[in-house]
Amino acid sequence: MNTTADNNRPDAGYAISDYHDTAAVMKQLNALINQPIRRLKKQALDSYRDWFDTQCQKSKARIDQAKAFIPGGVQHNLAFNYPFPLVFTEANGAYLKDLDGNRYIDFLQAGGPTLLGSNPETIREQVIDLLNTCGPVTGLFHEYELKLARKVAEHMQGVDMFRMLGSGTEADMAAVRIARLATKKKYILKMGGAYHGWSDQLAYGIRLPGIKHMEAHGVPKNCFKYTQEFFPNNIRDLEKKLWRNRFRGGTAAVIMEPIGPESGTRPLDRDFNRKVRDLCDRYGALLIFDEVVTAFRMGMGGAQGYFNVTPDLTVFGKIIAGGYPSAGGLGGKREYMEYLAAGIQSGKKKALVGGTMAANPLSAAAGYLTLCEIEKTNAAVKAGRAGDRLTKGLDRLIRKYDLPFVAFNQGSVCHLETVGTMLFHIPWNRPWKIPGTIKEIHARKEVMEEMGAAYMAEGIVSLAGSRLYTSAADTDEIIDDALVRFERVFKNIEGV
Repeated sequence: MNTTADNNRPDAGYAISDYHDTAAVMKQLNALINQPIRRLKKQALDSYRDWFDTQCQKSKARIDQAKAFIPGGVQHNLAFNYPFPLVFTEANGAYLKDLDGNRYIDFLQAGGPTLLGSNPETIREQVIDLLNTCGPVTGLFHEYELKLARKVAEHMQGVDMFRMLGSGTEADMAAVRIARLATKKKYILKMGGAYHGWSDQLAYGIRLPGIKHMEAHGVPKNCFKYTQEFFPNNIRDLEKKLWRNRFRGGTAAVIMEPIGPESGTRPLDRDFNRKVRDLCDRYGALLIFDEVVTAFRMGMGGAQGYFNVTPDLTVFGKIIAGGYPSAGGLGGKREYMEYLAAGIQSGKKKALVGGTMAANPLSAAAGYLTLCEIEKTNAAVKAGRAGDRLTKGLDRLIRKYDLPFVAFNQGSVCHLETVGTMLFHIPWNRPWKIPGTIKEIHARKEVMEEMGAAYMAEGIVSLAGSRLYTSAADTDEIIDDALVRFERVFKNIEGV
């Protein structure tokens, strides 16, 4: 719990209790990717594979059936797990249960939105009551839309107005469209390695800095004519590109995750957001914060509140519907958000945005009720303390077994890097090294998947074996139990 003195600190009420030393973390991460891969011992990996075959037979059979009707057998990228996806049937607080009856500690938390823990009873009961009276969707206005918008604006310093959408991808698309209308400029500068949804123009430079269009299969290259990327934590690179763009159409917006690309996997200096804000003001570009992960998970004021940097537009997803569908939205300063309501009457061009199922009563109610519960219970801080305990415990285990692994966190967003797959960048200035770099990335991705399978067999669900989201449901006992399970995996690493 925060003391009275703590409550007077600028970052009181936020999930991050002590911001990491970015230079020290990056030094560790760079050391990791410059070392040979440390993978599971063959005997241990074989044992974990046997566990899946013997203990998850119902899941395997069901996924085999699903492959005949669903591409790859699952509907969501998070569910693609090695050696095969599992079928989950129960979610409750900090735990998941699969079709075979196996129970797991849930550090995926649906990819981040369930900060209170999965399926909280207090929210569920009120949602059921709404379903009994109104149903999930009408296509017309419901009072919970106003309640949710007012709650978001109350806490987010960069939000005067809020529009609910169907997903974070849609919100990113809307933000870019508004930025171009408002500034009458062309270019969008995104932080390399970040994911801002899967629309054509933003499927550029995703996952790894410098990758450009290499991950955007099926997207014509001319879709990226006005999309550029800058290197994370490199303010000079950003300024150079902003300066150049002045002479060829200008920069409409800089879009970034305020804790770094891929939920802070490549972390930023604490003052980096402030420097970006200053550059945007100097060059007349809007600053867009993608807070799909950080909004409310960092605290009621989001990452923008923690860093005290006000963006022009804020992208929401994940938690904005409390773990229910249609989890997306866009908030921002009134002068920019009014482009969503403009039309012939106002003489201002309207940003084309749609979504029949957006802001349905079910999602708006679930989002509002969830934010109220997070606020009432101080859930972001509780989840952040769980993240601190988990990360410190992992760091102790890493040192105990003399492993090159790296554990760090931004509150309840925790990172456990064992191979550093996403810490590489494509060396376009040394093209002869590109094939070798890509080969190394693929090799490390394979080992990352094996590590994720080992965690799963030990009863821990993670995101791709390298990211862990804690929730307010994670007690000290649950975190300590998880650390025992992680230790069993670490004991089986080659060289230990």
